[in-house]
Amino acid sequence: MLRRMAYLAASNAFALQRVLPMSDRDQDIEIPALRHQLLVLQRQVGKPTFTNADRAVLAGLLHRLPMKKLRQLLPLVRPDTILRWHRDLPRRRHAATCAPKRRGRPATVRSIRTLVLRLASENAPQGHRRIHGELAALDIKIAASTVWEILNEHGIPPAPERQSTTWADFLRSETAALLACDLFETRTLTGTRRYVFAVNEHATRHIRIPAATTYPTADWIVQLGRNIVTDLKDVGSSAMFLIQDRDSKFTATFDALLTDAGLTVITTGIQIPRMNSIMERWILTCRTELLDRTLIWNQRHLLHALREFETFYTCHRPHRTLGQAAPLRPVPEPTSVPAQIRHLELRRRDRPGGALHEHQRAT
Repeated sequence: MLRRMAYLAASNAFALQRVLPMSDRDQDIEIPALRHQLLVLQRQVGKPTFTNADRAVLAGLLHRLPMKKLRQLLPLVRPDTILRWHRDLPRRRHAATCAPKRRGRPATVRSIRTLVLRLASENAPQGHRRIHGELAALDIKIAASTVWEILNEHGIPPAPERQSTTWADFLRSETAALLACDLFETRTLTGTRRYVFAVNEHATRHIRIPAATTYPTADWIVQLGRNIVTDLKDVGSSAMFLIQDRDSKFTATFDALLTDAGLTVITTGIQIPRMNSIMERWILTCRTELLDRTLIWNQRHLLHALREFETFYTCHRPHRTLGQAAPLRPVPEPTSVPAQIRHLELRRRDRPGGALHEHQRAT
């Protein structure tokens, strides 16, 4: 602002030096011409904007003129506005030097706000009063009303409206006790349909493919249920729930068999595959990585390819959910710095027939 005022003062000084040598007749001619130019600009341009420096210069130059002269000058602003600018000059200077201090309680630090939001997300049944108590137990002094304001600013409803459990929250909280099963079909080169039965553990992503058949009857499904129960007992599984869809092949006998084994059967909704999303995602993976890239000849070839994919999926394929580890293979500890690697020899193993590749470092 000070630079602009100095520039305007210098330009006005030069303009004054140009006006002084002019005669009264020349000035009388130039002033109406300038007024007419100003009138033309007012018709072409909308309401102009003035900076603080412009207001200060106009207020300092024009406030001493009488009101009649100001109206004759046809300025871009009204005379009352110029007088108001002149009155505001000392007030602005006083406001800049004596800025009022912030009133009220100090703002809540960001770390405490983040902690409040974390407690609300991890403890859905707790309201702002309960969260306030948790903060007090952590020796964090904050008002209960502040907790309520933080939750309200981020659109988090009160505790009774957050008590309903979504299906995604249920899957995350019960992942260690969940199994999922499903049937999916594939076709051989002769066009014969083959139905594959698979079971997936949510916690470890361990996949089991017990069998495949051309005619998936209810008795065949029940027998697979017995095999699954036996396998789970042998490995000491802690699964408590089994998710399945509403396929008619999953009969009441199959459900009763699993119930006697201590598993609670959870049936998905009608045409809601997201309720069995992990199993549906594995089926898509099996199709894109194996079945869509392999020509299946017969039943025996299909079972061999599925066994190979099961071994590849559980022993080699990395999973983001497991931190890039495989269900049965943890991520090895790094033994060398990447910048120090000059030559790295790898060995590749193809499964089955080159559709899948396993890479290992040559020893």
